[in-house]
Amino acid sequence: MKINQIIILLCCVLSINCKSQNKSKKPLNIVWLSTEDMGPILGSYGNKVIKTPNLDKLAKEGVRYTNAYATVGVCAPSRFSIITGVYSARLGAHNMRTGNYHNYKTPEEVTHKTYIGVKDLTGRNIPEYEVVPPTYVKPFTEILRKKGYYAANNFKCDYQFNAPFTTWDEVSSNVSYRNAPNGKPFFYVRNFLVTHESRIWQRKDKPLTVKPKDIIVPAYFADIPEVRQDIARKYSNIEEMDRQVGIIIEQLKKDDLLENTIIMFWSDHGGNLLRQKRAVGNTGLNVPLIVRYPDKKMAGKVDNRIVSLMDLGPTVLSLLNIKPPKHYDGKAFAGNFEQAPRKYAFGTADRFDETTDMQRSVLDGRFVYIKNFLPQLPLIYRNKYREQITMNARLIELNRQKKLKGDAAYMFMKTKPREELYDLENDPYEVHNLAGDPKYAKNLSKYRKALAAWQLEIGDRGFIPEHDLIEMFWPEMIQPITKNVLFFQQKRGMLQLDCKTEGASIGYQTGKNIGTRNWQLYHEPIKTKRNQKIVARAIRIGFKASEITSLNPN
Repeated sequence: MKINQIIILLCCVLSINCKSQNKSKKPLNIVWLSTEDMGPILGSYGNKVIKTPNLDKLAKEGVRYTNAYATVGVCAPSRFSIITGVYSARLGAHNMRTGNYHNYKTPEEVTHKTYIGVKDLTGRNIPEYEVVPPTYVKPFTEILRKKGYYAANNFKCDYQFNAPFTTWDEVSSNVSYRNAPNGKPFFYVRNFLVTHESRIWQRKDKPLTVKPKDIIVPAYFADIPEVRQDIARKYSNIEEMDRQVGIIIEQLKKDDLLENTIIMFWSDHGGNLLRQKRAVGNTGLNVPLIVRYPDKKMAGKVDNRIVSLMDLGPTVLSLLNIKPPKHYDGKAFAGNFEQAPRKYAFGTADRFDETTDMQRSVLDGRFVYIKNFLPQLPLIYRNKYREQITMNARLIELNRQKKLKGDAAYMFMKTKPREELYDLENDPYEVHNLAGDPKYAKNLSKYRKALAAWQLEIGDRGFIPEHDLIEMFWPEMIQPITKNVLFFQQKRGMLQLDCKTEGASIGYQTGKNIGTRNWQLYHEPIKTKRNQKIVARAIRIGFKASEITSLNPN
């Protein structure tokens, strides 16, 4: 009896081990929790006022990065670099905003206004347009889709071009990782809009969860009621975002997916107030980044390496054992293809809506170097959109009345110095410029050389007037059109699709999917059934999509 019991016990153990091994062999899922307009001001980053229990727990169970930076301090150019893995200034996508593409639109829904009241530095009209990158540049999600991943995004496609219909399996406000076909791994992006700068005025009547009296006012703001009120609203919005994050994480846990999923939390750029959003300093570019691995691998680790948001895509590929493309500026900071850490992060600022400037920056976690290529312009320029925030409008008015003093007046300088240098260790608010201090001459020279070398390496297109850039993308200001898909019937019921437009991606639909917004990504010949209708369409980034063509195989 004892021998039989031992045999039964061994069989049970072996069965459990086999199940565990099979579970571990499942492809990893990836979830991006992407928030808007927020610097690293969570509880896990040392903030004592904002309560973010869900993200604090995520940080305890994962890796917290302290020196993560956006490439641009505003949404669309930053997300361009994230989805393509390339600096926006390298490819002419650095001006914000080129068109109304922040939400996904079908090709038929896309329109381009010829006049939006915006001019470049030469005084020429800037219409709405789409950036056209080189033929080899594609959304990195297409690589994932080719590898069998279900890629879904709940709405945000802010890329300086209308997202090709081949970028995602699904894009909608209701989409979930749960939409993934059974057995298919997923890459799911959940965007949280509640922290966006617009929600400061749009949610002004919502109850505050953070009291204005508890706010720590940055040195570059005057301590007035309007400032405290709006920062309290900002903090309260962050707490609401944290609550929403908790729902997603709990859902993954209930679905028994948490320990087979890598979670990455990040913000698209720094804070949403003056001297934050649209700025190239630490307050504009430094972002939170938390990565939680299955089984809490490396739980509680703090990583001080320099990381760029455009490293996210290559890192996802690397973690899934997919080698990132050679042309990427982004570097994998984890996974099988992890690369050497960065020495610097680089930032850019050019046209933002109706106002054009040109600033470039170098950051290394300790110092911030900024070069102002148009020093004759003020540091804080007028922007109708952000002036809907009460405190912004009030501070601008107080400056006009010459009622701001000291550090609070610093950011309202009428002209900018050619160079700025800040020591974050001793000056976290970046209000004491050291560029003219002889003690920091060596530091200044080092960062100046680093910036010049980087600009030369990428061929910084910030020097090209925007009207000329558009003509480079769209000759004679006319958007190119992607050629129609061609069908080639092969042996054994296989169908090959082709498009003569170099760099185009092809999507196709069959069966019940025909006529929907969802397209399968073509990457190899398709097995067809007799009399099965297939429709196909091609698109190159920045081009008009081709017509929809169809075939009924025999």
